[in-house]
Amino acid sequence: MRSSRFVFRALAASILAAGALAQAAVVTGTVTNKTTGQPAAGDAVALVDVQAGMGEVARAVTDARGHYSLSEPGNGPYLVRATHQGAGYFIAAPQSGPGDIAVYDVSAKVPGVFIEADVLEVETANGQLHVTERYFVHNTSTPPRAQWSQHTFEIALPEDAEVQGVEAQRPSGLPTSLKLDPDGPKGHYSFNFPIQPDEGEKSTLFELSYQVPYIGGKFTFKPQLSLPAQNVGVLLPKSMSFTAGAGAAFQSVPEDPAVQTYVARNLVPGKPIEFTVSGNGSIPREGQGAPAGPQAAAMGAPDSGAPDAGATDSKPGGGIGAPIGTPDPLSKYKWWILGGLALLLAAAAAFLLRKPTGASAVGASDAAAGSYSAPGSPATKQAALLNALKEELFALESEKIAGTLAPDEYAEVKAALDLLLRRALNRK
Repeated sequence: MRSSRFVFRALAASILAAGALAQAAVVTGTVTNKTTGQPAAGDAVALVDVQAGMGEVARAVTDARGHYSLSEPGNGPYLVRATHQGAGYFIAAPQSGPGDIAVYDVSAKVPGVFIEADVLEVETANGQLHVTERYFVHNTSTPPRAQWSQHTFEIALPEDAEVQGVEAQRPSGLPTSLKLDPDGPKGHYSFNFPIQPDEGEKSTLFELSYQVPYIGGKFTFKPQLSLPAQNVGVLLPKSMSFTAGAGAAFQSVPEDPAVQTYVARNLVPGKPIEFTVSGNGSIPREGQGAPAGPQAAAMGAPDSGAPDAGATDSKPGGGIGAPIGTPDPLSKYKWWILGGLALLLAAAAAFLLRKPTGASAVGASDAAAGSYSAPGSPATKQAALLNALKEELFALESEKIAGTLAPDEYAEVKAALDLLLRRALNRK
């Protein structure tokens, strides 16, 4: 039985492009400290099994040149994680070529970290006020350093807020589900998630959804900022009312006819911010008169204006820009993953049916960066497809670990991804 199983695996592996089997057996690469521009010696590197709850299956330590080597026990999919000064950095285990990883020195507070936009979407349902809040956080430090600690990014929510979902996204990355850590007085929390240096115009994104009791059809928000903010924006349905309170001066911004948008600019920590909403209503979603825009794309959601989710830009353009003026059609990450999966399966099925035989894969992109693209050649498209599948599995496992995806949904999505991944690997 063991012998037949070995033969079967050997035959399956022989379908891959020449040399791919040897390259899949060992992952090697260099970890570079982009703060110093030098090799990162002595960093722990681990091979992580995406399909086994993100468990480690191999470990190594970088040598004086930052070099590491890890043995793969199977065909994956795997991620490679380098831990530098306590912060983790991920890439997809490459199908070919080196698995190089960039890391940064970390500090609890880093100059050049600020909020470009704090965006609150407010609506009502079943006697509750529902809020989706997003923070677009930049790190322009020079030399580049990551801001990271047990309290990397601190926020304050209404005391009676019931948190329903929490995600964070690195520059160019996929959303990762998290759990907020209580931090001080009631309603105060912090994210244990590194704010990495910007990658071009792409920044770090934090998102959370919560609800508060809506007694008497009125509620007053008193946000507290832990970082300077260029913009604080509030979106609400046309049927609701907005009243600015003490402190920040909110102005109406007529960017979208389907929603009301109010913006306050150039706010600093400690400055009072207050506004009151009243009335009832829901923000129109895509297909109900409101288009999906850059804010949806920033979380990886399919956007009709973008060629692929991995190529989106999380930076609100032109000051507050379109993200604040365009409501996100998604309020929970599980719908993003299910909706994204449907598009992924459709695109992958079409690709696999047209794919010519004999195409070989090229190097894998950064799973934590999530910027896979298909410039044209069959080999590049195949590598992009495999990386997309690995990243979907990574996001799915993150959702499972955080407890925000129902077991039956997890099983259904994982089975579909596993099947598609096996087909993609067998067709290489």
